[in-house]
Amino acid sequence: MISQTSLKNLQALVKHLRAVPYDVNRKTLYSAADLYAGYDPADDEATFATCHDTRVYRHFIDTGKITDDVREALARSLHDQRITAALNAFLREHDSHHCVGIMGGHALLRTDSMYRQIAIISKRLTENGFFMVSGGGPGAMEATHLGAWLAGRTDEAVDTALDTLVAAPSFRDAGWLASAFRVMTEMPQQSGYVSLGVPTFLYGHEPSTPFATHIAKYFENSIREDTILTIAYGGIIYTPGSAGTMQEIFQDAVQNHYLSFGFSSPMIFMGKDFWTNEMPIYPLLQNLSKAGLYKNLRLTLTDDTDVILNELLDFRRLLSTM
Repeated sequence: MISQTSLKNLQALVKHLRAVPYDVNRKTLYSAADLYAGYDPADDEATFATCHDTRVYRHFIDTGKITDDVREALARSLHDQRITAALNAFLREHDSHHCVGIMGGHALLRTDSMYRQIAIISKRLTENGFFMVSGGGPGAMEATHLGAWLAGRTDEAVDTALDTLVAAPSFRDAGWLASAFRVMTEMPQQSGYVSLGVPTFLYGHEPSTPFATHIAKYFENSIREDTILTIAYGGIIYTPGSAGTMQEIFQDAVQNHYLSFGFSSPMIFMGKDFWTNEMPIYPLLQNLSKAGLYKNLRLTLTDDTDVILNELLDFRRLLSTM
């Protein structure tokens, strides 16, 4: 028989699970409408402060990024497990072999030429039957999902969207989120295209891009990081970034070295000068590969959109024969 103390603890746990501002038994991935429930672009600042995503992030901060409260820890774990279950259901409908990731800095401005190039590459890959995944935040991540959102339209649509977005170049600028919603309203997504954003409440000060049609937002960043690199069977494009991007490169290299999933996927570095001079990761990986310290790496360094597209299409054809 359960003791009175145990019964009270169980009741307190159930009460906490019901009180948290997020659903511990969520059945589906998030959409922009879910994350930003309560947000109104016409009243950008005030409603962003009270929307669902902000309330969850504030609760996360208030209860501690690392919490000693077992009830809160369990609530977060249950939430993340349900997100993983929903993601697995998504991947049963969308083959991971057609999933391509784009990694890069959150600080990339909408006014940067690299932002436009990422959007164009993502758009063309989506139109060629891939689906894109990123960390789901601003910068290079947002450009990824903007491109996927505009799939099926002309390349000039990217420039039209940028005419609106450049009014708030950084996610720190007022109107950043409102301008994204304005583009989505004025240029609705064409049917048949999806993209997956995988952000984290750990970096909740960076708003999640609403351009991702499906959003797997986690509390645990380690699960989130591993998930992105694991499901991008079709290859990963690395655009200029800093510490987080460096971590992803070497984590991906380990998976490819050990053929963790039976094959090695392309690691494409976009930005020759950046990856050879400013952040000389590419020659390092080349040298480690030549010395046999890293094996099975499929490395490409280019600034050419067509080279990237052809490399990934060729690899997809190779995968189909395995």
